[in-house]
Amino acid sequence: MGRAHEVRAASMAKTAAKKSKVNAKYSKIIYMAAKEGLPDPDHNPALKSAIDRAKKEDVPSDVINRAIEKAKGGDVDSYTATRYEGFGPNNSLFIVECLTDNPNRTYSEVRAIFGKSGAKLGETGSVTYMFNNYAIFEVNNMDEEEVMMLLLEADCNVIDIETVEGVVRITADATEYGKVRNTFYSVNADMEFLRDEVTWVPMTNTTLNSEADLAIYNKLLDCLDDVDDVQTVYHNITNEREE
Repeated sequence: MGRAHEVRAASMAKTAAKKSKVNAKYSKIIYMAAKEGLPDPDHNPALKSAIDRAKKEDVPSDVINRAIEKAKGGDVDSYTATRYEGFGPNNSLFIVECLTDNPNRTYSEVRAIFGKSGAKLGETGSVTYMFNNYAIFEVNNMDEEEVMMLLLEADCNVIDIETVEGVVRITADATEYGKVRNTFYSVNADMEFLRDEVTWVPMTNTTLNSEADLAIYNKLLDCLDDVDDVQTVYHNITNEREE
């Protein structure tokens, strides 16, 4: 059928693989949230947050429901959150967060990927000190003054509140995530966040200037993306990723 058909087929396969990875990722997160609390999002803020994030990623309802039902059924699966830190091209910094049922296997896989990609896995704490661990929320159904008063009255320790193109962005320390989120829900049980996450924000950025460095960067991200246990990869590289 020609080269065009092969390209389309390859593109569709790549899209399907990414979708499958996203579904598997949120299935684990939702399962753990339901397992560690009540399997009811109305009474489990962590589960509600996980479901909301999954829906934003277009995770199908049946995937979400299966994960909750699995937790209700007394399933004995157990996942451990693990974090790996490493160094990429031009002394760039990487944080790899995983959710795994076998930490030894995941560590071996991540270490091998760093080595084969021309990067280097570091010790615990060797990279995270160069990042801030923030809880970030974005809302568009309240103005900045409303948000500020609400969070001040709830004694939330907020780092910054700013309005960007009509969207109010709240930045707080990661430890304040649950308190800030619950404060919003206390005034609006159906609150919908445009952004709702705990993330690592680099204090400094790195630019890759050579083709060789960009190749290492792309290979590292591609290989990590293929590992089912890898949930999120953070780095301080400012270049747009080549596709």
